[in-house]
Amino acid sequence: MYGSENNREDSEPTAFRRAEKNYKLYYDNNNAPSKKKKNKQPIPVDLTEVLDFRSILECHHRNSELPNGVIVLQDKFSSPVFNLQNRPGFYFIPGALSIEKQCDLIKESLTDFPQPPNRTNHNAIYGPIQDLFVAANEGKVLVEEKSLVTSNEPNTDLSCRDGEKWKFTTEKEASLRKCRSVSGSSLLRKLRWSTLGLQFDWSNRNYNVSLQHNKIPEALCELAKQLAKPAMPAGVEFHPEAAIVNYFASGDTLGGHLDDMEADWSKPIVSLSLGCKAIFLLGGKSREDAPLAMFLRSGDVVLMAGEARECFHGVPRIFADKENAEIDHLETQLTHEDDICFLKYIQTSRININIRQVF
Repeated sequence: MYGSENNREDSEPTAFRRAEKNYKLYYDNNNAPSKKKKNKQPIPVDLTEVLDFRSILECHHRNSELPNGVIVLQDKFSSPVFNLQNRPGFYFIPGALSIEKQCDLIKESLTDFPQPPNRTNHNAIYGPIQDLFVAANEGKVLVEEKSLVTSNEPNTDLSCRDGEKWKFTTEKEASLRKCRSVSGSSLLRKLRWSTLGLQFDWSNRNYNVSLQHNKIPEALCELAKQLAKPAMPAGVEFHPEAAIVNYFASGDTLGGHLDDMEADWSKPIVSLSLGCKAIFLLGGKSREDAPLAMFLRSGDVVLMAGEARECFHGVPRIFADKENAEIDHLETQLTHEDDICFLKYIQTSRININIRQVF
């Protein structure tokens, strides 16, 4: 799972790696007077070969036509589900999530899903972090426990509790202490993943059932069960047991990998896309197989089951610029004063929630 390609300098890049490099975000260094990334212009990328299932859906609604190699299923779900002839077990459901559901999941992904005992990529350094999104938006700073008050102020942000090594405090208080510290906003920008349900042990590449965890929220479980139906045999139900939430900022990528740590590959991985548009690469069983590129937009759902579970896949590009992010529908929905912090985040980010049946 998430094993990126071994790029040895003396080896030729594989077909999958070449596709990743083709779509990756690169900046034009020649036309920018400053070295700052914000002043540089992205190098244009040829997107003519990228499958666009939203356009395919619109065309299908107009005249029932489909591109070669694309199949549509309409008898197992409330909206068209697309298959690819040469990728059995792969399902694409464009716009499967309502705008309201997208906004709810974005909020949960930033506030609830990274909460302990769920683990994030920050655990290895800072241990469990409470209320990261809130702290980031309040301008809080994370400081080491050893420099905090541990007995006289039990009801303040500076009190030590639960054996945690780091605590959030105000920027002013942090500046008075000579200790290691990091801003909440920096930690939020560097948030890359969180795990729900059974916790995945990244160092040993397996699910560690002994790690403390909460069950996947019931609403997310029910959503995953409904979305999984096109990839499930009649009368068989999908049982969500674990989920990984990926957070992408501009320039972030997810290298080609296999999701191969679950016991039964016939069961689908249910993948939900939220926020900025991305390019998804679906390869074959070898990295030497040329992958198909397709757009993923907020609200799209992908299912990968059976043979598709043996296919390398990854995300080489997200579009975080205003022109190409395609999140106008979210901007018109997240208008309440309390939603501005979520809107600001998602305007330049993508969130992916992928739900799995482990056993």
